Amino acid sequence: MTKRLREFASFSVVTLVLSLVLVNSAWSVRLKDISSLEGMRSNQLIGYGLVVGLNGTGDGSTTKFTVQSLINMMERLGIHALADQVKVKNVAAVMVTADLPPFARDGNKVDVLVSSIGDATSLQGGTLLLTALKGVDNKIYALAQGPLLVGGFASSGAAGGGVQKNHPTVARVPGGASVEREIPFHFAMMKNLVISLNDPDFTTAMRVTEAVNSKLGKRLASPLDAGTIRITVPEGMRKDLVRLVASLQQINIEPDSTAKVILDERTGTVVMGQDVRISSVAIAHGNLSVTIKEDKTVSQPAPFSQGQTVVTPQSNVKVKEGEKKLMVVPEGTSLGEVVKGLNAIGVSPRDLISIFQAIKAAGALQADLEVM
Repeated sequence: MTKRLREFASFSVVTLVLSLVLVNSAWSVRLKDISSLEGMRSNQLIGYGLVVGLNGTGDGSTTKFTVQSLINMMERLGIHALADQVKVKNVAAVMVTADLPPFARDGNKVDVLVSSIGDATSLQGGTLLLTALKGVDNKIYALAQGPLLVGGFASSGAAGGGVQKNHPTVARVPGGASVEREIPFHFAMMKNLVISLNDPDFTTAMRVTEAVNSKLGKRLASPLDAGTIRITVPEGMRKDLVRLVASLQQINIEPDSTAKVILDERTGTVVMGQDVRISSVAIAHGNLSVTIKEDKTVSQPAPFSQGQTVVTPQSNVKVKEGEKKLMVVPEGTSLGEVVKGLNAIGVSPRDLISIFQAIKAAGALQADLEVM
């Protein structure tokens, strides 16, 4: 390799390293990933229905509303039946829920979730009968029907034992609901677009405002608060709002966030943000472990003594206290340095929870401490 080639190779390596450092130091996300457009939201639907075709795993005869629902359905079909003549072991009463997405049109298909509300043991192999799905205004927006998809099973024997996998009393019907009524939303007539941030933050709102104004070439965006930015649609773009929104959603934004430490005592999970800082503080932490071991000794009587063999329990108790190490954390220490120092003194995730709570109580943790 000639000298010029070696110099070029060295320059390429340095350029690659610098590019990786720049990428890691400043990251950004698309505007569509951290925000939503006001008015573009899903609506919840709910309905009551019956699932038929179960193999003896449906509701029992004591579930009165299932029996009454089945009788009412048969009456509408022209079949007269008495309550004492109806057995519902192959039928289950269910609640059906679905999310109606924005811009859903007549005939579109949406998924539905079916959940048992009686004493059915499994919905496997069942078929959902025609069910009307209503909104909060009590109007029908979709009709659901179809075979259920259960991600589990339950099997039991005559003696009472059995095997169960996952949750067999909840099922889905992919594409099982057909949209029958549209939710009015006049998107093409909008003169102002309102962007709502998923995590409100004043710094992020200002960065979004500046990025949108730079993209449009005019000061058309203004922040209303920490989570809302209003954009005035230019006259020349009001007939092409789809293209405008699509271009705005692709803008790269570097979101900001509050320094926060999340603690979950139940699972021993500790999550810390990159902006967490700790003031000058000294930390010492020691563990106290108690071990109890149960042993049994057998006492045998002497020969011809008429005695009895006796089993005597014995308990061995050991107490061990972990070595206490004092660690000094200097002021302004970053997240990486804190983790490195705490790992050096051998703390577990559950120990971290106690340590961070103590540091917060001492006023040295410059972050919000949230306990789940």
